[in-house]
Amino acid sequence: MLAVFVLAASSKAEVRTIQIVSGTYGQNCGAPHGNVTHDVAHQCDGRMTCEYAPRGTHKRRLAMACSSDFVAEWRCDSADFHTAALSPEARSGDTLVLSCVMERGAGK
Repeated sequence: MLAVFVLAASSKAEVRTIQIVSGTYGQNCGAPHGNVTHDVAHQCDGRMTCEYAPRGTHKRRLAMACSSDFVAEWRCDSADFHTAALSPEARSGDTLVLSCVMERGAGK
């Protein structure tokens, strides 16, 4: 038996998606602000949630200099601005989760 489930959204529901403002890898090591904006936007723009891991090519460029941080800045709508970061101590493969999902429930 085939069952089909349809999720219907209310017309009042607002879909909020990620709009990357900037992505910076290694600013603490002297890299320019926004140096990976295009890559982060390519992977995350238009999604409700995105897991971003700085790519190896960016890491290799700065690996000799120092342990690099990663900072992402994004909007969910015109008035909703977010910043999140991975510290220089982050390991290879660690990811930063960007989200525009509205949390609902206890304490929200």
